[in-house]
Amino acid sequence: MSSGELDGLPYVATELAGSHDPGGEVYVGVHTPGTELPARAERIEAALLGAGAHRVEAEPVADAEALALHDPALVTYLREAWDLWQGSGLAEDPGQERVVPYLFPTPGMVGPTRDTAALAPATAIAARGGLFAFDTMTLIGPGTWTGARAALDVAIGAAELAAGGSPVAYGLCRPPGHHVTRRAFGGSCYLNNAAAAAARLRARLGGPVAIIDIDAHHGNGAEEIFWEDGELLTGSVHVDPGAGWFPHYVGFADETGAGAGAGANRNLPLAPGSGDGPWLEAIARLAEWAHEGGARGIVVALGVDAAGGDPESPLEVSAEGYERAGAILAATGLPLAVVQEGGYELGTIGELVVAALRGMRSV
Repeated sequence: MSSGELDGLPYVATELAGSHDPGGEVYVGVHTPGTELPARAERIEAALLGAGAHRVEAEPVADAEALALHDPALVTYLREAWDLWQGSGLAEDPGQERVVPYLFPTPGMVGPTRDTAALAPATAIAARGGLFAFDTMTLIGPGTWTGARAALDVAIGAAELAAGGSPVAYGLCRPPGHHVTRRAFGGSCYLNNAAAAAARLRARLGGPVAIIDIDAHHGNGAEEIFWEDGELLTGSVHVDPGAGWFPHYVGFADETGAGAGAGANRNLPLAPGSGDGPWLEAIARLAEWAHEGGARGIVVALGVDAAGGDPESPLEVSAEGYERAGAILAATGLPLAVVQEGGYELGTIGELVVAALRGMRSV
């Protein structure tokens, strides 16, 4: 029996969510088990079903739309990376079973010789990944492309439901996506689910929409993709990257957009150890900003890794805080398409997602 807390609330899911097994991470040169595991989606779905939410199977979306915000070279690399790695023999010699970049052609390396934005993929498969990955933690395995591509269908499905009249629709996306920029991936993310959802929501609602990212880490992907887009507001509350937290180089308050997008990006970094008070205040500020900015709908990039006890974050938000955050976002009166991002404590991930959605239904 369900608890009835979320009776009838639609959530979009796919059986392909477990296809991607990263096989761990390589952090500062050390292989670790990693935390972005297939069990994340399983725990969330069990909690959703226990609360009475209604599963909607994701429908395939044409590549032309789903992948439109990503550089074609990145898409090609992600689609082919595993097969090329296997064909190169690197799984046997030196014995690396996952795709891991080892060389990064930064401007400091190529200097004035080459424009890094126009570099052709390296002939050597071992060197190719560094052109598209910005960390060594985000490994590619046999089902990575399948899972990442399916997660886009899930996100777009949630946006479609929100645009079609559902006040709240949730997308059970795995792997997450909010760190992916137009031409690079990292942070356990491969394709930008929230950005794809926002593009669909904007097209369906016929006007500006906002992404409000409440993951513990900065939503740098949407910031970069929509940096010069005044019709797509991007706001993020996250642990201060200046205090030593991923993504380290971006996510500061002075990043506000450029060109037509000047003023359409807003970052509210928080000190490590921040709990419900400052976190909820920041979410309220972003919600008001989005509403006043003319947004007709909101994509909520829902990371539950801001919760106390999560292994990937120093924030201390409670389950009650997540419920109140949901209520704050729902109080805008705008349709909410919710896309799952982070959250790595398997014992609480399900209850935290349900708490946020419960808050969104309470208004």
